[in-house]
Amino acid sequence: MRHRKINEKIIIVTFLLPALLLFFGLIVYPVCNTIFLSFHSWKGVYGAAKNFVGLDNYGKVLTSKSFWNAMLNSVYFMIGGFVILMPLAFGLALLITSKLKGTKLMKTAFFMPVMLSTTAVALMWVYILNPSYGAVNGLLRAVGLDALCREWLSTPTLNVWSVVLVNEWMYAGYNMLIFAAGLVAIPDSLYEAAEIDGCTKWKKVRHIAIPLSKESFKIFSVLCITGCLKAFDLIWAMTKGGPNHSSETPATLLYNEAFTFKSFGKSSAIGVVLLVMGVVLSLMLNRMFKKEEI
Repeated sequence: MRHRKINEKIIIVTFLLPALLLFFGLIVYPVCNTIFLSFHSWKGVYGAAKNFVGLDNYGKVLTSKSFWNAMLNSVYFMIGGFVILMPLAFGLALLITSKLKGTKLMKTAFFMPVMLSTTAVALMWVYILNPSYGAVNGLLRAVGLDALCREWLSTPTLNVWSVVLVNEWMYAGYNMLIFAAGLVAIPDSLYEAAEIDGCTKWKKVRHIAIPLSKESFKIFSVLCITGCLKAFDLIWAMTKGGPNHSSETPATLLYNEAFTFKSFGKSSAIGVVLLVMGVVLSLMLNRMFKKEEI
């Protein structure tokens, strides 16, 4: 019996070992190395000395105006996520889980942007938002609203919100599936009972669909906040953090510090700050939703 248990443990460890090696090699080691580098000054040259500087890198990051401007841009992404993306994705989820005709076509159409590469989406919208020949300004001129034409990707703050809206367009389909998974799990009997009691469609959504989709809202909130803190690919492909760092996010700032200015210590400090913020905010959201459930 004891020999059998030992064999079972060996089999379990054998199957888990590849996943554990990948986990420690691709996640745990890089995180530990980043924390180590955040306390040192290093130019990224192999074999060069790593000089211990203590909390100096963190002091530079937390007192840097560019870092807090980048954090403000992340807040814009979060506002866009909760004010625009969340109701949009939930509305689309209600639509594709309804009994309307053509829901299969809707699912494909709404999910299509998610399947496109970020670079392709960014390039497409760069052309659409081009001030000279872009479709947005062209449409505004066509309807006589020339005064509303803007340099969408060159005007500070406006360029960030332009990328935010593109981000919501791109990821609406992905988050639609998160909400749809929660909606299809709600028993039809609840809707039928509500209909017998004379509930309108809006009341069904308000008193049944939304309360029973709390787990979906929790997943969305965690993914939204952590995703906004590390937003990089779309903003980099569309504006590269410019002009004059006006659309910089913490992730693009981290990239520039490391690979443009060769300040890997400061870059690592930014990464650690983002990691701590992400973990803290995720724990707060989990606690908040747990309290609501009680």
